[in-house]
Amino acid sequence: MKRMRVAIGADHAAVALKDALVKELRGANLPVEDLGTHTTDSVDYPDFAREVAARVAAGTADRGILLCGTGIGMSIAANKVQGIRAAVCHDVTTARLARLHNDANVLCMGGRLIGLTLASDIMQTWLATQFEGGRHKGRVEKIHALETLEPSKAASKGTAR
Repeated sequence: MKRMRVAIGADHAAVALKDALVKELRGANLPVEDLGTHTTDSVDYPDFAREVAARVAAGTADRGILLCGTGIGMSIAANKVQGIRAAVCHDVTTARLARLHNDANVLCMGGRLIGLTLASDIMQTWLATQFEGGRHKGRVEKIHALETLEPSKAASKGTAR
């Protein structure tokens, strides 16, 4: 894995998976910021999504990893932060393509849906895969442009194919 700074967070549903992935990342000598949660007491996942996404958006972390029961809630919350492209991945193929085609900078996984071995494989693939660029670069730029789009201008005529 390329040396990069990783911010990681989880809610109560995936704290055990987070702890295992943090241990793996630190074992690979990657700088990791574990933003919690650290217990199985019920917490609100948007709080952890905000913290991880903010660090990635600010550049204090190169990539972020978020874990909850399904990965969906974390993804929705993280994608509200400007500059974030959070992808829910439940297999190695979607992890590879999320990086290759979408330049995803936050990985979301479901601790209630996948086990540690698969989560580790997904994480390693996602961290090792570089953005392909090329035809995908313009698409990612269009995603970025959506972040500042006013709701009244969201529907434009003649752009859909």
